[in-house]
Amino acid sequence: MANENPLHNKYSLVKGAARRARQLQSGAVPLMATKSMKACRVAQDEINQGCVTFVVTHKPEAVVAPVPAEPEL
Repeated sequence: MANENPLHNKYSLVKGAARRARQLQSGAVPLMATKSMKACRVAQDEINQGCVTFVVTHKPEAVVAPVPAEPEL
């Protein structure tokens, strides 16, 4: 399940947009011209245009179900 894009699902996209919106609200300069003044919308536009990149710092580990022990006779 190797995916080049760390924003491969809605949850990751929302987390990334929220983080970028917080940066914008804290005074970061927008990376592109946009019609909106709202930080959330600007963050979404930046992500959609590819102006913002994200680095995934951990790899999900596979969950392995325990094997049931065989009964002794």
